[in-house]
Amino acid sequence: MERAGIPTALVTNLVTIAEQVGAPRIVPGGGIPYPAGDPALSPQAEQDWRRRLLERALVAVATHVDRPTVFEVGTQEVAGA
Repeated sequence: MERAGIPTALVTNLVTIAEQVGAPRIVPGGGIPYPAGDPALSPQAEQDWRRRLLERALVAVATHVDRPTVFEVGTQEVAGA
């Protein structure tokens, strides 16, 4: 998709592996068994966390990168950009 000009973001808990394989935009997930959620949170807190995760992924796909770049959830800074 990237070669066709469509930016992508990978939500993963395996950030190091994503960097090693060259994923252009990496958004760290919440944990190995639940990368896009956390059953320990209240329903409202989990919904808020998922919203932040999705918003960060949208920031990632809207950002030009030249190498694997990690977009941390809950921060404004971009590592590696």
